[in-house]
Amino acid sequence: MTVSLTLDNVSAHYGSTQVLQDLSLAVAAGELVSLLGSSGCGKTTTLRLVAGFLEPTAGSIRLGDRDLTRLPAHQRDIGLVFQNYALFPHLSVRDNVAFGLKQRGIAGTERRQKADAMLERVGLSAFAERMPAALSGGQKQRVALARALVIEPPLLMFDEPLSNLDAKLRVDMRVEIRRLQRANGTTSLYVTHDQEEAFSISDRVAIMNAGRIMQLDRPEVLYQRPANAFVARFVGFESLIDMTVTDRNGDVVTARTSDGATLTLSQAVFGAVPDRFVLAARPDGLAVSRAGEGIPVTLGIRTYLGRAYQYQCTTAAHTYLGNGPLSELLEPGMPAVLMPVAEQCCILPPES
Repeated sequence: MTVSLTLDNVSAHYGSTQVLQDLSLAVAAGELVSLLGSSGCGKTTTLRLVAGFLEPTAGSIRLGDRDLTRLPAHQRDIGLVFQNYALFPHLSVRDNVAFGLKQRGIAGTERRQKADAMLERVGLSAFAERMPAALSGGQKQRVALARALVIEPPLLMFDEPLSNLDAKLRVDMRVEIRRLQRANGTTSLYVTHDQEEAFSISDRVAIMNAGRIMQLDRPEVLYQRPANAFVARFVGFESLIDMTVTDRNGDVVTARTSDGATLTLSQAVFGAVPDRFVLAARPDGLAVSRAGEGIPVTLGIRTYLGRAYQYQCTTAAHTYLGNGPLSELLEPGMPAVLMPVAEQCCILPPES
């Protein structure tokens, strides 16, 4: 049976250090949600709390109608896929996959049948008799995935499962994980520090910082419409420009930067613009031009990107990144202007 996972105002400490602060998270039945963030943000602690390896200092954890908050780890019936595979070196591939079934009292013949069926699903039927030492990293990860899935857990959790694999194999394995997760419909919690991995594999992603979820949404929304400056920087909005509205004329807003430059923005294009805001832009969102209405800058280092030239652009107090066309080569030291491109910009509340 597919069930939901709910964390309600969960806090956790390591000694006197608080690592989670009133964290709430709801993963719908059959959904794959990734916890994404840098080291120390609290994502692995969250996974360990759900798995039962740690106890929260406050809050509750529920899987469907079961309260897991104080339940021992071995009673939670959760499938886990680890970064280091955690295979038993003295057991064959088949026996590794069947281990959880044996622990649950499944008889030998049925256990073997279930293990072989799962090995076929992950493409390892020919490796059933091999020992883990004879497998590649990708094959080991498939065995670990098969072992977690074969017990048909109500919740499947992944702890940085692809970080030990090379780049191409990571891409192949994340497709395989997503395929199997969807086929089984298993509710899943996935921990990673890799943004591309999280965005490609997840129904929704929670971006974490300092023990809190900064934003939880679909990858497309996070990428295009971050909720705050932290998330914006995390997903590649490298230039954050503080602005104050000086005039409104219908949908058209005139705003001034802290350097004194003036921009005219259409709310029909950029969305609602408050009196004070941050214009967040990726390099593609600040078009570099010799002249026009925009932010006056002096050009610095130029980088060839293949599709465009990227420039370091400086004002009296700030440095921004902007992209210019290949058809117009501009030299360092030249004056230029930066013009916002709405599709690669967003309006954020001012930073506190």
